[in-house]
Amino acid sequence: MPSNDIPHVHVKLFGLFRLDTGLHELDAQARRVKDLYPVLLREARAGNPATTITRADIDGCVVLVNGKQSKKSTKLSEGDTVYLMSPVCGG
Repeated sequence: MPSNDIPHVHVKLFGLFRLDTGLHELDAQARRVKDLYPVLLREARAGNPATTITRADIDGCVVLVNGKQSKKSTKLSEGDTVYLMSPVCGG
């Protein structure tokens, strides 16, 4: 599949991802949700070199694609919106 066939998607960040990275949203190209992780890390470090977000943090996040809970292996389509939320914890 040529690179121009990789879907363009919109990514929205919530929770600690947004607070730590300063990113609210970004546009990217990815075939699957997990393909967004390196893009997110690169953008987070470019915007905030002191970010503490790691791939493991992203891997543990709650993922929704177009409002439906999804997995990191979920295939993406042109124009999808991907929501990444850090898991909620507390006591």
